Amino acid sequence: MLAFPVLHQTNIVMLFLLAVVGVALRHGRGPAALASVVSVALFDFFFVQPLASFAVSDVQYLLTFGVLLSVGLLIGQLTAGLRLQAQASVKREADARSLYEFARELSSALQPEQIVALASAFVHATFGARCALFILGLDDRLKLALPAADDMPALEPALAQWVYDHGQPAGAGTATLSNSELLYLPLKAPMRTRGVLALAAAQRSLFTHPDARRQIEAYATLIAIALERLHYVEVAQQALVSMESERLRNSLLAAVSHDLRTPLTSLIGMTDTLMRQQATLAPDVQDTVRAMRDQAQRMHALVVNLLDMARLQSRDTPLRLEWQSIEELVGASLAAMREPLAGHRVTVAALSQLPLVQCDGVLIERVLCNLLENAAKYTPPGSTVHIHAAVHDDALRVAVSDNGPGVPPGAEHRIFEKFTRGERESATPGVGLGLAVCDAIISAHHGRIWVEHTPGLASGAQFVFSLPLGTPPAMPPEPL
Repeated sequence: MLAFPVLHQTNIVMLFLLAVVGVALRHGRGPAALASVVSVALFDFFFVQPLASFAVSDVQYLLTFGVLLSVGLLIGQLTAGLRLQAQASVKREADARSLYEFARELSSALQPEQIVALASAFVHATFGARCALFILGLDDRLKLALPAADDMPALEPALAQWVYDHGQPAGAGTATLSNSELLYLPLKAPMRTRGVLALAAAQRSLFTHPDARRQIEAYATLIAIALERLHYVEVAQQALVSMESERLRNSLLAAVSHDLRTPLTSLIGMTDTLMRQQATLAPDVQDTVRAMRDQAQRMHALVVNLLDMARLQSRDTPLRLEWQSIEELVGASLAAMREPLAGHRVTVAALSQLPLVQCDGVLIERVLCNLLENAAKYTPPGSTVHIHAAVHDDALRVAVSDNGPGVPPGAEHRIFEKFTRGERESATPGVGLGLAVCDAIISAHHGRIWVEHTPGLASGAQFVFSLPLGTPPAMPPEPL
């Protein structure tokens, strides 16, 4: 009204539009629409003839009113939309910064307790909620990482276990047990589910709002990835310690074996020399010399196994692969094991028709000797040891079977580990290296070895190893 004598009605309309824009920026769409209608009414009442009345003397003013109302409504809607978009952008930026800061802090966590503390702090700061973490233990069971806060509702371990087993959320804001006060979310990592996140909020609408729910699930994903990172860091540390321990043990075994081999060889040579002079020795001295020779040979075999194990695991010495006849290797092994098998009945199947196999003959002979010695030690005198071989699926399978007590159930794989014996406490000599050496030798030949029950017998064990068959060289015909 103060500007009316100076400004024309057209310019005064612009002031009303400016007021509509200001209302839309500050209060949103509804107040902006109301401001548009009120602006038309005020313009008509104060600035259109007749003044101080809603009557219109000129019909052309109706067009002005329509344009003013339409433009006011349109500008109000657009301005309010921009306001909402700006608010949404600010909210998204805040959410992204919160996720970034949470991920940055989790990346430096080295213990599960640190992850729990960070999760509690960020969840409370972002959502005003309280949380607890159920983490997967080494026994694959869920356990509460830290005691829940005093102001947090009672946790339901059974519901948390269901969420972990099914990989689905449950509790408040879900279709599963929605009457619960807490929301339970599975912590899904790339490899597997690592635990369950339990959330308690003052307002249950937090769990049903789409944006808040997506933000909570993003937090749960970051926690799961952090837990999986800690798991694999622990696995890598244990593997590194195991590798270093294994390397140290192999070095010690190799060093001790080399130092023992020379005196043992000398001791065996001296006992052999004394054995040749039996005529000049008393009977009790002869028995002592024979016992010394047996113990020295047993110790020498142990040292040889230790050297073989250290050499194979260090992979310093390549295999001397040549085309060998399994019949000749079995014959050489039986000749070497003549004394240990003296009290047993040994039968050998026909092996002359089998193809040649490319292998290190000395090492495969060692495998056969260890299997025969194992059968001799763990079967009673008079039992039968049978050797047979056959071609199966492009591999040569060689089996050494007996009718002894067999292998205890559940120990089929464990007996091939180093320093593992069939009987932990017994008078049977040995330290549990023979089968481990066999497994290492066969693995170096890209084969495999296993144990099974002797076919057709109620007891007994059958050790089988397979070697891949290649293409043997062409053999020239024998002259007539």
